[in-house]
Amino acid sequence: MTRVLVVDDEPIVREVVCSYLRRDGYETIETGDGDEALRLLESDAFGLVVLDIMVPGVDGLEICRRIRATSELPVILLTARGEEADRIVGLELGADDYVTKPFSPRELAARVKAVLRRSGPSDDVERVVVGDLVIEPATREVRKHGEGLRLTAKEFDLLLFMARHPRQVFSREHLMDRVWGYQAAYDTGTVTVHIRRLREKIEDDPAAPELLQTVWGVGYRFS
Repeated sequence: MTRVLVVDDEPIVREVVCSYLRRDGYETIETGDGDEALRLLESDAFGLVVLDIMVPGVDGLEICRRIRATSELPVILLTARGEEADRIVGLELGADDYVTKPFSPRELAARVKAVLRRSGPSDDVERVVVGDLVIEPATREVRKHGEGLRLTAKEFDLLLFMARHPRQVFSREHLMDRVWGYQAAYDTGTVTVHIRRLREKIEDDPAAPELLQTVWGVGYRFS
């Protein structure tokens, strides 16, 4: 049973989120304090964290940063509506997804399921090799020049999808639908942030990308 840590300072939010997640078969542990969340992360094993940005003690962005410093544990951020800067910072820090308040608990539960499904082992284990870049779906590992790269679950999904469709141009809306599994109306700025983070990790010169190229006015392609 996958254990999910729910971090939010509003008891009613925690209660509703945990109720929906337990209904879907997840074990949940909750806290309304950032310092306590860090203690739980150090002492227990979790499969995913639902993390409100605005929590007492250590805030959600700092918790996300500390998680990413040591692991690829999937993180879904909860943010206030209209706080775009916080969402972008969270994605830059390595969050896999975010949901804005007020939100549908059913939608959040669906996001949790989608992130966990994509962060698990793939049935399609055929490796992808592009020059000195090697992508291993079976183990969800990426190597460049023989050295392992640390990618978040969503960065890996995006890279693998595009690498398996070389030279095809995908709009941000299409990528949201195929990689994130959401309708195009969702905030496609998420794609832009993930593309930028991937370039920083896989390109020799992120400012002049050779693999993840921008097709101006259309989208992106893996060259």
